[in-house]
Amino acid sequence: MIFVRHARSSANTAGVLAGWMPGVFLDATGEKQAEAVGARLAATRLPIVEVVTSPLDRCVQTADRIVAALEGVDRSVSNGLGECHYGSWTGRPISELAKDELWNDVQRRPSLVRFPDSATYRAESLLEMQARALQAVRETDERIAGEHGPDVVWVAVSHGDVIKSVLADAAGAHLDDFQRLHVDPASVSVVRYADDRPFVLRLNDVGGDLDGIRPAQPDAVDRGDAVVGGGAGPSVRVEP
Repeated sequence: MIFVRHARSSANTAGVLAGWMPGVFLDATGEKQAEAVGARLAATRLPIVEVVTSPLDRCVQTADRIVAALEGVDRSVSNGLGECHYGSWTGRPISELAKDELWNDVQRRPSLVRFPDSATYRAESLLEMQARALQAVRETDERIAGEHGPDVVWVAVSHGDVIKSVLADAAGAHLDDFQRLHVDPASVSVVRYADDRPFVLRLNDVGGDLDGIRPAQPDAVDRGDAVVGGGAGPSVRVEP
């Protein structure tokens, strides 16, 4: 199966942890990224039969552009692929969150982290996020194989932390190591689920040139830490 992180959103550009905030849409660059990843997938001529997306707007927009590039492909929605429920962290600037005491645990001991409760936004732990995402992937994979056979391919459009947690599981890594992975907006990662074990075939493939490997300029957040939510990708640096 193919994992696609949603293309760049207005929250990514602004350096805000969007979580389940409503009305977070792709920016102009994100719209082009989503169209480009759709064209890339169409060019592979893989037997893609369905695109399954998180219910959040930025993912639905990305999924719709992928479906538009493919022929005869269904689109469905899975809440299990939705973003982590960040509770009171939702909507806050990443540069501000990096100064929170919980930030270090998110970086070093994420399996122990439960985000703070909020009257507005639901909170969950990163372990709960990983568990429901894995359940959604397994149940969807089983359903699609039952409907179309074991040799077809489907696309999951989701979020940075969610995809990283699933990839860590596929690689046999503990959740405490999932911050070692990086998943850019509109990137493609591929996992083949075999009877015995999963195989990670591709990780954070964005195609194109190698500009994204250039070292970032240090700021209040960039001290070797992973950006919660996944960040905006190599083309945008958020000022603290």
